[in-house]
Amino acid sequence: MEKVKKGMRALVVGLGKSGVSATKLLCKKGLKVTVTDELNKSDLKESLDALEGYEFDSELGKHVLKTFTDQDLIVVSPGVRLDIKPLEQAKKSNIPVISEIELAAQFITERIIAVTGTNGKTTTSHLIHEMIQAGGKTSFLGGNVGVPLCDYAGRREKCDFVVVEVSSFQLETCFDFKPHVAVFLNVAPDHLDRYSGFEEYVKTKLRLKNNMTEEDYIVTNLRDSKLMTQLSGTAAKPLYFTTDSFAKISPQYVEKFQGTSLEPGQIALRTERWKEHLFPLQGALLRGLHNRENMMAATLAAKVAGISNEAIQKVLLSFKPLPHRMEFVARKNQVSFYNDSKGTNVHSLMRSLESFREPVILIAGGRDKGEEYETLAPYIKKHVKNLILVGEAKEKLNRAIGDHSETFLVGTFEEAVYVAYQKSRSGDVVLLSPGCASQDMFKNYEERGEQFKKIVARF
Repeated sequence: MEKVKKGMRALVVGLGKSGVSATKLLCKKGLKVTVTDELNKSDLKESLDALEGYEFDSELGKHVLKTFTDQDLIVVSPGVRLDIKPLEQAKKSNIPVISEIELAAQFITERIIAVTGTNGKTTTSHLIHEMIQAGGKTSFLGGNVGVPLCDYAGRREKCDFVVVEVSSFQLETCFDFKPHVAVFLNVAPDHLDRYSGFEEYVKTKLRLKNNMTEEDYIVTNLRDSKLMTQLSGTAAKPLYFTTDSFAKISPQYVEKFQGTSLEPGQIALRTERWKEHLFPLQGALLRGLHNRENMMAATLAAKVAGISNEAIQKVLLSFKPLPHRMEFVARKNQVSFYNDSKGTNVHSLMRSLESFREPVILIAGGRDKGEEYETLAPYIKKHVKNLILVGEAKEKLNRAIGDHSETFLVGTFEEAVYVAYQKSRSGDVVLLSPGCASQDMFKNYEERGEQFKKIVARF
């Protein structure tokens, strides 16, 4: 697409964090900016306050079709669906519709390490960011992790590396975005309320690789057959991670294997570029096989960035679980409470359950995203002692998996936590891992997780 230039007319659709950041950058670059949001002025007070001092026009409370078609460029926030009529009409008029990270990348010359996948993106992005810093280099962490990439593009101080968490929503409107390292953690059904099906969702994720060359690197999960099939033949150099030991890797990959494998109690680095090395994991604070994958992927990205084994080892052992991601909350009467409110899809819930050998009282439910919950059945049978269901999806969940554990359907979130504690016994784990979105009862997964912690604190 045509590069952003001073004097162009630009429309920012959606005034969340990314919309505010995009507006600031466009104003700094001298464009004629208009912002639009279906929320009204009073609902957007915080965003408008953040834009005080910037010159732009605004249309709030509704979208005006003519405004969309009278632009040189449209920057759309990830929460805005692309099938709304004004955007569809703009695309028919050949007006570029891009994401905030696509806009930001036009002004970034530093090497970008981009992380995507259905689950584990935020933890892996933070691991890479901390490894780079531990290695004595500077790093910016942004994107879907909560800090818009335009924040970095608009500032004077630059870093050695830019680490970006990228969601499928952001990739929908990326065209020229090009990372030096792309980390593909996994793909599993998610956001099926937004996409026509799993294949469209996967195709959107894979947009991240479109502009990569033989000078770049793709880090991917050797055990994810979908990713391995879709990424085969990509120009970028492949680096693999696998929770299998090297001895169990499929013969077709052994000879050309470049990456990390999981050996008893340690991560093994096996590549031609870097010497073989073992990273012991005794004492690591991250729990679960899925976090071992995150650690192995981050290790490879950090090695591409030139980070020493010593710095990587330090972070592998010291990194603490992020809030709402398998976060240990408390131990009450020998019962452990874990907050995994970010577990908003079936795949994430499976991986969370695999992390425990103890009997689990699981709190699940929320807003359905169109997934098939029947695939949870073997995990419920194996790990879950009691199943507490709440929210809009509780009936659907109950029909799919309610017969595989002693199951209780409750009316409120608070009741769910209290029932879980009542059913627990010494040595049990009470796990909040909903497998569903939060917006039926909460503003977001963070609010749900914080509420869980507040209730647990009363016990």
